[in-house]
Amino acid sequence: MTTDWRTDRIGSALRGENPAVLRRLDAGFAVMGDVQFLPGYSVLLVDQPEVRRLSDLPREKRRSFLSDMDTLGEAVERACGRLDSAFRRVNLEILGNTDGFLHAHVWPRFEWEPPGLAGLPVWLYPRDRWTSEQFALGPQHGPLRGAIGDELDQLRRTPSTGLN
Repeated sequence: MTTDWRTDRIGSALRGENPAVLRRLDAGFAVMGDVQFLPGYSVLLVDQPEVRRLSDLPREKRRSFLSDMDTLGEAVERACGRLDSAFRRVNLEILGNTDGFLHAHVWPRFEWEPPGLAGLPVWLYPRDRWTSEQFALGPQHGPLRGAIGDELDQLRRTPSTGLN
């Protein structure tokens, strides 16, 4: 690896050098988020570094990306629900305001979140949650990584039936 994988997240994933990758999906990569103040935070990276917006993809690839986002969201939901009884839901977001490549955020939300932040967007959490080593992705997240990866494998083998 010649550069820090964080400077080329998609390229490093394509080369097998991105340690945050959970699984390769149809239109991208499921990865663990750099910060874990909400344990299970994950990101779907598109597999084409030049793609900046969802609308840059051909319609079929768009559908695949959105399907991958749904699958990652359900995997995070299942894993977090199994590991933390205070799990509430997941929030799915495609923003693109900071990183110039298409990606989707999957944020688990919990009953134990501070009351003033529980119902608000995660982006309003204090700056220290984003920068403190205490919340950085690391080896301590191995069981959570494994659980989300296992759920991704299961979901890809057995399509969800949803509420119907």
